[in-house]
Amino acid sequence: MEIISKIDVLRDTLKQARQDEQSLCFVPTMGNLHSGHLELVKRAKQLGELVVVSIFVNPLQFGANEDLDNYPRTLEADCQALQAEGVDFVFTPTVADMYGDNQKNHTQVIVPGLTECLCGGSRPGHFDGVATVVTKLFNMVQPDFAIFGEKDFQQLQVIRKLTHDLALPITIVGVPTVREPSGLAKSSRNGYLTQDQKEQAAQLYRCLQDCARELKHTGVDHKALEKGYIDKLNQAGFRTDYFEICDAHTLEPASAESHNLVICAAAFLGKTRLIDNIQVHRT
Repeated sequence: MEIISKIDVLRDTLKQARQDEQSLCFVPTMGNLHSGHLELVKRAKQLGELVVVSIFVNPLQFGANEDLDNYPRTLEADCQALQAEGVDFVFTPTVADMYGDNQKNHTQVIVPGLTECLCGGSRPGHFDGVATVVTKLFNMVQPDFAIFGEKDFQQLQVIRKLTHDLALPITIVGVPTVREPSGLAKSSRNGYLTQDQKEQAAQLYRCLQDCARELKHTGVDHKALEKGYIDKLNQAGFRTDYFEICDAHTLEPASAESHNLVICAAAFLGKTRLIDNIQVHRT
């Protein structure tokens, strides 16, 4: 496994792979890897001959009061885990490599519509930062496939739209959420939770499961259902940001005629913000 930190070295190294007509799979991460990330790598290994993983904590997607400075950096352990999975290249650029010395005036990529609801409403500018860094990484790596987790469902849909709208020749692949035995979605931010909070946090997914079962019935009042689960989460000790039943493609509020749905939720336990979702197909 080769660890590369400079953009020009990455491009020169991957150029040979393209000349040999080897398919290239890319897994972008912010590091602090867990088994959910490694499932993305496993999927990448199934799809292509060469796998590139990036590790970059992207400042553009963190808000003013978010945890950029405290976000765990575990590069040595991450590289050991990736080597064990058979990754070919790890790309580890610095902030200066990615954005130069004038980050605030750097060109940004904005994906309208999908970025304005759910987490976009709670974290202004977050998805502009995501779209910008992903576009830059796509340009640097030029993969055939890019692999993302479905836990960040809104992010996945934003990247799918970005790739389509910019006519990028990349297939976006979503991988189902990896969970703890309790049902809690694997996340780097779970490390901020106490053991008691981890047990409590599993209630978020249980609420999503219960809501999904109720959505199978016809004539369900979506707004009443959403309010009921927000109240339930708040009573269980969460501070709920949102709990919304959406059209899985547009992320707009689902109608009675919507067939492919996603229930998206975000809630705080203490200072830790958790997100999760469950997809529902209704005939």
